[in-house]
Amino acid sequence: MANNGLFTINKFAKISRLTRDTLVHYDNLGLLSPIYRGTNNYRYYSAEQLSVVNVIRTLQEMGMTLGEIKSLTHNMNPELISEALEQQNIIIEQKIKEWFRAQKLLFTIRKTINSILDVDEDRITISFMKAEAIILGDLNDYSGGRNDHDALLSFYNTMQTKYSDLNLNYPVWSTFSAARIKQGDWVLPDRYYFYNPEGRDKKPSSLYAIGYTRGRSGQRDKLYKRIIEYIDQNGYDICGDAYEEYPLNEVCITDDTNYLMRVMITVCEKSENLL
Repeated sequence: MANNGLFTINKFAKISRLTRDTLVHYDNLGLLSPIYRGTNNYRYYSAEQLSVVNVIRTLQEMGMTLGEIKSLTHNMNPELISEALEQQNIIIEQKIKEWFRAQKLLFTIRKTINSILDVDEDRITISFMKAEAIILGDLNDYSGGRNDHDALLSFYNTMQTKYSDLNLNYPVWSTFSAARIKQGDWVLPDRYYFYNPEGRDKKPSSLYAIGYTRGRSGQRDKLYKRIIEYIDQNGYDICGDAYEEYPLNEVCITDDTNYLMRVMITVCEKSENLL
């Protein structure tokens, strides 16, 4: 501190955690000028100006530009500052919601990837799975020559209208009814869905016959046949929907021929086995 109780610009920069260039920039903008200029135009600052620095830093972190901050601080009064801070608080609360939803999305994608890291991709298994929150679309309409791309577009349009308050950036998967699977018809999905912790629907807790294959949708035929054969040979029946997913997809693999498909078919023990 200088003998007159003021800080040189270098010392003020250090205690305010700003750079000397930033303080010079603030001065040139008329945002924060030194309280005194000494010999050779040296800049000196007071301890009280640290409070102004803290206000500037806080307002910047809330998204205000230096120009907006200058206008606000040059017309300061308690009512104006209180109103401005309240408006910024509203913005912050919205950003917190957005970041929280983004965090849920990243958690869900990571959970999906981690769920297959140790699996034996060549095995079919029967496993119990807990219920999970999903957002389930309406029954797909394939009338009038509509295809799966049309159905997917309709799904997104419906979701944006019906669930405008939710994050809809999750990977989208497919479901097929038990009747369709038993008929060997698993080309056009009955419905689309995606996992979402805020989802109002459920992928039910149940036993599932689970199998994997590499490649795009062209590989699904062999996989479904393998799973159905396994179900029959091991004393189970298909008693619910099939869920088709790509746990490893374009998010983490560049070669689409190496995508990993997972099919989960809801099963129950054959009735004769329960007697």
